[in-house]
Amino acid sequence: MNVPIHITEKARKEIKDIINNKKIPEGYGLRVGVKGGGCGVSFILGFDKEKENDQSYDVDGIPVYIQKREMMFLIGKEVDFYEGSDARGFVFTDPAKTN
Repeated sequence: MNVPIHITEKARKEIKDIINNKKIPEGYGLRVGVKGGGCGVSFILGFDKEKENDQSYDVDGIPVYIQKREMMFLIGKEVDFYEGSDARGFVFTDPAKTN
């Protein structure tokens, strides 16, 4: 099964570092989801156990869980890790859209 999102190499490295260094419990994976808002949705990342109605994927050894109802908002998105002088963190991009 194809993974609906892409996780960049930089983001995968950071996720694996978090799993190894922050004592994420066994059985937890990366939760990728959306949170509803007035004018659209916000994308969220976290660590969670697999739940009923999840689609589960393996991305380079990282278990990834996405709720089926949130799938349509995530297809084609890319998770990257930004590290700059102004900020540091995960970002969602849409590589299919051009500016």
